[in-house]
Formats: sequence, structure tokens, C-alpha cells
Amino acid sequence: MTTDGLAANGTLQRAPGRDRTRDRSLIRIWLGAVILMVIAMIVVGGATRLTGSGLSITEWKPIHGVIPPIGEIEWQEEFAKYQQIPQYQIVNKGMSLGEFKEIFWWEWGHRLLGRMIGVVFFVPFLLLWITGRIERPVIPSLVGLFLLGGAQGAIGWWMVKSGLADRISVSQYRLATHLLIACLILGAAVWISRGLAPDRGENRVKAAPLKGMASFIIVIVFLQIFLGGLVAGLKAGMTYNTWPLMDGSIIPSGVFDYAPRWRSVFEDVMTVQFDHRVVAYLLVIAAMIHAFQAWKLVPRSPAARRARHLAVLVLAQAGIGVATLIAVVPLDLALLHQFGAAVVLWAAVAHRRALNEPTPVTA
Repeated sequence: MTTDGLAANGTLQRAPGRDRTRDRSLIRIWLGAVILMVIAMIVVGGATRLTGSGLSITEWKPIHGVIPPIGEIEWQEEFAKYQQIPQYQIVNKGMSLGEFKEIFWWEWGHRLLGRMIGVVFFVPFLLLWITGRIERPVIPSLVGLFLLGGAQGAIGWWMVKSGLADRISVSQYRLATHLLIACLILGAAVWISRGLAPDRGENRVKAAPLKGMASFIIVIVFLQIFLGGLVAGLKAGMTYNTWPLMDGSIIPSGVFDYAPRWRSVFEDVMTVQFDHRVVAYLLVIAAMIHAFQAWKLVPRSPAARRARHLAVLVLAQAGIGVATLIAVVPLDLALLHQFGAAVVLWAAVAHRRALNEPTPVTA
């Protein structure tokens, strides 16, 4: 065997003395591309929801669905399938083929991007694994990430199915779940990638007390993203478009009016938007406290800078959210808000992972 990778007999061998710094750099570049594509997927998914495009493709064809309709006959066949579902019959009845194509391309692009992410993940992963560039302890995490991505495709179809028979839109429960899993994939990829970064010699003993609040912020970010999915699913952002008052007061009188009350959290437009506001305030406060905590414990350190940057991102995201609400959810602001959520999650996870020791270098 003259090079790293497969020997002449086909067995996997690893050459001694690999440059693990270079290997890890390659892996991080690859994962960085995957992370950017997942963020793009989250934003495009938001666009399909806001444009009402998510139900325009009524079948799940993981392989054949790569090819869009070709020619007038195939377009008419695809349009005829859409005309059978409640969304067309109740909301879009009478739309032209040209109008159908507009919403079709959003959903087709969303699905194509999902397939592309699968390819961009799997092919380099296989090559890096075969050539021995991935350390053995890291492989299970990457395999789990790939399986989670595959499951996300099935969850996406499970979501779409909820809007094909008895509803004019998808279930807010399934939409929020789909969004949450996408963000879990994003967070896991960031965690793995950040763990492979070079050790900057941070004083982790002094920074150790930051871990609790940093972890709490990640939990709050995921909760806020889930609530954002409920807001999108119920179109709750189209109502109560004032801030800081909501329906004329800080705490609106009709909040939690559903019976049983717990259903209000998931199904009442007012309560869902109110919860989203409250958790946003909680996230801002937590991020500010964490930035101050880091400044006091480890001033002028990488941890303090990351905590400060995270607080700025959270404040900016809150501002974008308020602007989106007041403007009654225009497409550009809404997509910027969704993009901001992904960036805040990225920053929060990377910051928390950096407070741990890097992944140990192994053969």
C-alpha cells in the first residue's frame, strides 16, 4: 500500500502518523458546507410556508421526484392532482396553471435542496471514512447525523400528508416538529464541527461556571424555534400586530382561554403568539446576563467575546421579530427572521461546545 485508504486486497488501513490537524480541517470545511445548506433549507422551508407552496406537490417520490414536470401534459397532470386537495378547492380554486407553477417551484426547490444535502453529506463522509481521515470516536456521531437527516425527509412527508385530506394547510404540530428537527440537525453538525476545532488554550477552569447558562440559552433557543413553528403553522403573526402591547395590554385578557388550558399553548392564535413573545424576552435577558457573567469571570477571553456576540445576535433577532410582526409578516422580513433564528442557534451551540475540551485526537 503506497497511499492512505484501501490496500490492494480491499481492506481498510490507516497510514501511521496522519496529519490529524489537516484531516480535521477538511472535515470542518465539509461540515461547514453542510451547515450552510441546512440553514438555506430552513429559510427555503419558511418561504414554502409563507407562499402557501407546501402542498403543491401531493406525492412523495424520493428518487423520481428529482425530475420536475416536462411538457404541458405532465404539468396538467401535476396540477390535476393538486386540484383534488382541500387547499385548492377552498383557498385557490380557479388559479391558473401559471400560478400553480409558482408555488410548485418553491416546494420542488425545497425538496431538491433536501436531496442535495443528503448527497453533500453522504459522499464526502464515505470518502473521508474510507481514506481514514475520520477518527473512530467521531464516526458514530456522523452516522447518527446522517440517519437523522434521512428521518427528516420522512417527517417532512408526514407533515405534508396532514394537509392533503381534511385541512387547507399542514398541522402546526407537524410543522413545528419538522422545523425543530431541522434545527436539531443544524445544532448537531455545529457541535461536531466545533469539537474538532484547534484548541485555543482557553482557560476552561475559570469559564466552567458559564456552561450552565450557555446550556440554558440553547434550550431556550430550541423552545423559541418550536414556538415559532407553531406561530407559522397557525399564521399567528398575522394578528395582534402591535408591540410592546398585545391587544391593548402587556398580558391580553383572552390568553389561555381554551379548555383545557394546555391546548391554548398549541392551538390558540393569541396564546401561541403571546408565548413566543414571552420566551423572546426570556432569551434576551438570559443572553445579556450570560454576556455580563462572561465579562466578569473571563474578561478579554474568547469565551467573553463569544458571549457578547451571542447577546448582540439575540438582540438583533428580537428586533427583526418585532419589525416582522408590526409589518404583518412580509416575506423578506419573515425569511430574515427565520435566518436569524438559525444563526442564533449556530452561535449558541458553537459557544457552548467551545467551553468543553476539544474532541481528543485519536488514530
